[in-house]
Amino acid sequence: QVQLVESGGGLVQAGGSLRLSCAASGLRFRSYAMGWFRQAPGNQREFVTAISWSGGRTLYADSVKGRFTISRDNAKNTVNLQMNNLKPEDTAVYYCAATEAFTRDRLDYKYWGQGTQVTVSS
Repeated sequence: QVQLVESGGGLVQAGGSLRLSCAASGLRFRSYAMGWFRQAPGNQREFVTAISWSGGRTLYADSVKGRFTISRDNAKNTVNLQMNNLKPEDTAVYYCAATEAFTRDRLDYKYWGQGTQVTVSS
């Protein structure tokens, strides 16, 4: 059974930082590219960032480029999202997801975590 478990969400002031982690189990982790998506109330789930199987390539949404950094540790089956200079518009539930492709398209992601809330106050 595949499980993706996010952690690290919380409440932070604008300009602050948070680090999200996602622990994967039940899958051959290094065979999957990993992504982070987010969903604010009333909005569609949107792409944030993705990292390739080896970690050598990354993709970022324009809205987070330069502020967020994705990384992975294939020995520990984890993927992390370092979020700096957070803004109120970053407030959302953040989801970790796994895909056999390397893509921004959420429809290509096969496995999803349950999400972790990030709230940025102004």
